[in-house]
Amino acid sequence: MEDAGHATQILTAHAAGLAGCTSCGKVHPGGAARCLRCGTPLSPPDGRSLQKVWAWLIAGLIVYIPANVFPMLQTTNLGRTTDNTIVGGVVDLAEHGDYGVAVIVFVASVVIPLGKFAAIAYLALSISRTVRLNADRRHVLFVIVEFIGRWSMIDVFVVAILSSLVTLDFTATVKPGIAAVSFALSVAFTMVSALSFDPRLIWDVEYPPRAKGSET
Repeated sequence: MEDAGHATQILTAHAAGLAGCTSCGKVHPGGAARCLRCGTPLSPPDGRSLQKVWAWLIAGLIVYIPANVFPMLQTTNLGRTTDNTIVGGVVDLAEHGDYGVAVIVFVASVVIPLGKFAAIAYLALSISRTVRLNADRRHVLFVIVEFIGRWSMIDVFVVAILSSLVTLDFTATVKPGIAAVSFALSVAFTMVSALSFDPRLIWDVEYPPRAKGSET
């Protein structure tokens, strides 16, 4: 029995000897090798998967640096061509009066990537107990990471859309710069990092399976 002064122990599927499919969510008896519904291989939650999360996240951060150092946008105004970084391109677009486009570029190329980096890193740190975060808030953060992931490709699409806008004003055009490749790689790496995270760890780390015979 639980002591009166302790919180109620939540029984997770892993603690009950069950295995949940990470693809479709179907729960199977322990020992099952593949999901009976979708055929995905079944495996227990493994904290070592965080190594993949960190590896891909760090790779994404590394390639995000040249994406900000080298020109992302090439702006031509009255025959004069200027190479701009992401932030420089936002400023240049605002100076031309294209405030809406400038906001889209800033949000898609700065706010979303940095938010993704921070959310994935904080979630991974909470699993390893480096930072304190309860399971409910950890789950909310995971949902946010998944939501941001849906918009990951907008970072690259914005540059493609801008390059197709031959005329922003009558005399201004925008083309993608060489940093677009690094930016696309950063997007891909952070997407893989988020996909490498095992959401079952959110609850197992908070309510670890008890050793047999520990219940009293």
